[in-house]
Amino acid sequence: MLQTALQKLNIASLNNMQQAALTAIDKKRDVLLLSPTGSGKTLAFLLPLLNFLSPKLPHSGELKGEGVQVLILVPSRELGLQIEQVFKQMDTGFKVNCCYGGHAVKTEKNNFIQPPALLIGTPGRIAYHVRNQSFDTQTVKILVLDEFDKSLEFGFEADMAFIIQSLRNLHKNILTSATKMDIIPPFTGIKNIFEVNFLNDVAQKPALKLKTVLAEGQDKLTTLFNLICKIENKTSLVFCNHRDAVERISELLYDRQIAHGTFHGGMDQPDREKALIKFRNGSYSILVTTDLASRGLDIPETAYVIHYQLPNSPDAYTHRNGRTARMKANGTAYLILGENETLPKFITDLPETEKLPENLPLPKPTDWVTFYVAAGKKDKINKVDIVGLLLQKGKLDKTELGLIEVADHVSYAAIKREKLPEVLRLLKDERIKGKKIRMGLDG
Repeated sequence: MLQTALQKLNIASLNNMQQAALTAIDKKRDVLLLSPTGSGKTLAFLLPLLNFLSPKLPHSGELKGEGVQVLILVPSRELGLQIEQVFKQMDTGFKVNCCYGGHAVKTEKNNFIQPPALLIGTPGRIAYHVRNQSFDTQTVKILVLDEFDKSLEFGFEADMAFIIQSLRNLHKNILTSATKMDIIPPFTGIKNIFEVNFLNDVAQKPALKLKTVLAEGQDKLTTLFNLICKIENKTSLVFCNHRDAVERISELLYDRQIAHGTFHGGMDQPDREKALIKFRNGSYSILVTTDLASRGLDIPETAYVIHYQLPNSPDAYTHRNGRTARMKANGTAYLILGENETLPKFITDLPETEKLPENLPLPKPTDWVTFYVAAGKKDKINKVDIVGLLLQKGKLDKTELGLIEVADHVSYAAIKREKLPEVLRLLKDERIKGKKIRMGLDG
């Protein structure tokens, strides 16, 4: 099953960290996996889990297990959805569900009528389901605390402790992190844990170039604007310490007509998810965010990280930079320094200083826009339906159709920007599976 899963993911071989994790998880009761952001930890713990899932007879093409067998706790909804998507792509036949705040409780409870073999969720929402006995906790054999230090940072200790106390039949614990902790928290009940540590592995370290940009005065907005113009439309994450800074930058970029997205904890969940989708599919190349986006999100091939506000801790600095130069690729991190502002002591590598030209032209729009369909998985709509709609009815060539993402009640597809007017005209009165569904450009 492991080899089949890799083939489904189009992965030829595992890296050294993933091989070491697979062996350790297979042989040891409790495992702590430490590896940098972007090194492939999700696959490192998902693959060996397949050896421990026990199916019954197939039912409707799906393997029925003994209730929920594996519980994966994650610090954010986005990370949970990412893990769910990877597991589905492995096409194992086992059911998987993700539960999180902002998702319909009724939908989640209906999913437990036929319990998933693998359950993913944020601690708050999983604690709710445990209290309401939505699923039988006695069938859970394996617990995964993914990015567990981040869950502690977000204040989930009480929920995690409550959940763990309810799991009476655990045979295995797996903890993952991109940060080394001094001790394993006592509430986990884990005392002797086998450590797989690749934090200092040279092969895992990215080829990261560090640069500083000096701003005139205390206001960095003009400097950031000039830097964005220099970078043009290459994928970039702009990190801030506070939500109000994110919104202030967004106002500037909006005024200058530069397409971008924002991402922070004060946004509604659908808006956060849509911002990530449009960043992933290339509808815009700039995402302005807090440290919420520094870990655990599916944001591939980010060329630049910009520290608009300097990170408050070494961990924050490491995880921000981990969003670029991933999986041995090259990347650049810029630190913008205001007047009389100095680098934190934990930044020991002296970055080179870059002077920015003035009066650069605005970045050109990206090649892609996002096409919106007001229907999704719960409406019996899948990727094949979207592809058929846009290629057959919308007359797009395969090269003019990009990333497609289908959620519960909405779908998004990237299409070439120059094809949008024609697609809108051709699909004005079209139906999907005989139903009239609202669709068009997602602004």
